[in-house]
Amino acid sequence: MPFREINSKMVEATVMPGQRLFSQRGAMLAYRGEVSFTPNIQGGQGGIASMLGRRVANEDTPLMTVEGSGTVLFGHGGHHVQVINMTGDTLYVEADRLLAFEGTLQQGTMFMGSQGGVMGMVRGQVSGQGLFTTTLKGHGSVAVMAHGGVFEVPITPQRPVHVDPQAYVAHHGDVRNKLSTALGWRDMVGRGSGEAFQLELSGHGAVYVQASEEKL
Repeated sequence: MPFREINSKMVEATVMPGQRLFSQRGAMLAYRGEVSFTPNIQGGQGGIASMLGRRVANEDTPLMTVEGSGTVLFGHGGHHVQVINMTGDTLYVEADRLLAFEGTLQQGTMFMGSQGGVMGMVRGQVSGQGLFTTTLKGHGSVAVMAHGGVFEVPITPQRPVHVDPQAYVAHHGDVRNKLSTALGWRDMVGRGSGEAFQLELSGHGAVYVQASEEKL
């Protein structure tokens, strides 16, 4: 397990020969050992074709490849950091929230309309996340960034979870998501609760929610 939370804003990664990590460019804080940091022109995993797809989808956050032997401290902008351990399923997360992830994970891009149909697309626009999101699949760990700390909320078939779109960080598992509205006459006259739009996530998995409605 290469990532260890040092505190709420820093993680330590163990780098081993023959294995590589990816991190946001410039996120290295300190390191020990023989470690190299190389700008990754492909923006992560999957080769040139995958890189072009991420660029078209605006999910091509600059990354660097981390290789060698040693330990590295990562952090960025004083944001809170959460380590998520993947056990074969898929994590859905915005590219700019990725602090670092293991090279064992398969990186991809997903069209929001494929999860929730048209409402999935609307969700992307309302939440400011656009029409695409980044996916990481396989076995390994990933460190994501958030404002004010992160809480993991389990999703079960009997208990869907409703999340403020601005507080949503990521989710994993066999989960469907859709945008639900609670617009009423009070909202129309400016006297609503301010919670008119919510994300409803149902199925089996978990969603990560940050303690703030502020985007990165």
